[in-house]
Amino acid sequence: MSLKVIVFLMALMGCCGVACNAQSLPSVASPDATAVPRLTSLSREFRELARKVNPAVVRVTSIGYHQLDDDESDEPGVAARQHSTGSGVIIDPNGYVVTNAHVVLGAHKAQVTILERANAVSGREGRGAAHRRGLLAEIVGLDLETDIALLKVQASGLPTLRLADSDSVEEGQIVFAFGSPMGLDNSVTMGVISSTARQFRPDDPMIYLQTDASINPGSSGGPLVDADGNVVGISTMILTQSGGNEGLGFAVPSSVVANVVDQLRQTGKVVRGEIGVVAQTISPALARGWRLPRDWGVVIGDVDPDSTAARAGVQVGDVIEALNGRSVETARQFNVELYRPAAGATVGLDILRSEQKHHFNVRVREKDDDVKNYSDLASREENLIGELGVFVLDLTPRLRAKVAPERRDSGGVLVAAREADGPVFEDNFQSGDVIYAVNREPVKDVQSLREVLRRFKPGDALAIQIERDSRLRFVSFELP
Repeated sequence: MSLKVIVFLMALMGCCGVACNAQSLPSVASPDATAVPRLTSLSREFRELARKVNPAVVRVTSIGYHQLDDDESDEPGVAARQHSTGSGVIIDPNGYVVTNAHVVLGAHKAQVTILERANAVSGREGRGAAHRRGLLAEIVGLDLETDIALLKVQASGLPTLRLADSDSVEEGQIVFAFGSPMGLDNSVTMGVISSTARQFRPDDPMIYLQTDASINPGSSGGPLVDADGNVVGISTMILTQSGGNEGLGFAVPSSVVANVVDQLRQTGKVVRGEIGVVAQTISPALARGWRLPRDWGVVIGDVDPDSTAARAGVQVGDVIEALNGRSVETARQFNVELYRPAAGATVGLDILRSEQKHHFNVRVREKDDDVKNYSDLASREENLIGELGVFVLDLTPRLRAKVAPERRDSGGVLVAAREADGPVFEDNFQSGDVIYAVNREPVKDVQSLREVLRRFKPGDALAIQIERDSRLRFVSFELP
């Protein structure tokens, strides 16, 4: 029998089989009757969540100055005018709004835009015509370490969201990111918590919630909420190679936000505590090399000789078993716990030293935050000297001790940054310069510098005495 005949017969038998058995085959199973209602119910839950959250989500815009990065300017200490757009969330009906510090950093003007929707008809709530209401915002305070800022608008009866306890958030939990990415107001994306305590540097006290919910430029400052619509984090950054979302978004945990917001509302700044030690997480290699009594936990790597810890008796190599009675397993946990007590409070340390246990009561002192960019402390209204094209700061005793302990004079003003659009001189000012005098007229503070410069007109020659790198010198030019 040929191959063609065999193929024909097999095909014919198959057709007959199908025809003969058509009546005996069971009918195709219909979809589970409960499946569609389940999906419909889930979709309804998502819609209700969005309707609940969206009214409290705002767009934040600001105009100000920021210090250019190394890849933006060949010269350090140059500040340029910028227009920033981000997101925010209303946490108090009397007008308190939380956003990211980098959205309003250096701003001399900020605006909060609330998107209000009129109800079209009954049953279609939240789908009416949108009305945008812009409100000028006061910057109550900001904290660069956590990248959190608190704004205040003059309004009352505003919709709000509640800051949840982020310590109870778990990996795999569903979350929703709200904000205005690329200026697209009231956008919402969904994802899960990828990590509950992501660090970018070992033993860094700052931790983040990691999520794959889509976060893009403009989402900064928007709320990351749980399935109940409570804020578990404030979206703050992404890791990306393309410039857009790649599923690596990070939010400041709401428990951290709550602590920062409370301090900003009370004093306009965040005060952190320290006891003058460097804590490190113990690794097995560290334990073996330093002959520590155990290979896990936290060890004291350094003790400031002038610190409260040194005066209490804490030593390098001490293993910390507990802080205020709570077991300590990582340096991050230790540092975070020290943020909470107020300056002047006392904390109890349970120490293991050479197999012997000790207890020390150590007073908490206010932590001195390092000033990385002087321009972070400057504002356009108070610190820009347009004639010189620089931002200057009063040398307060604390700032002088921190950034200029060797200055020769009790007066002077610190150059925080150069204005990118300001006048250009042959010998420009630099960030960190201290101005002492203009044409022999002493300069004691920002106000006195303004008064001295008012006496000159365009074309007048100025010889300005400065200190740079611990050496006095003159910067001279004709006033433009």
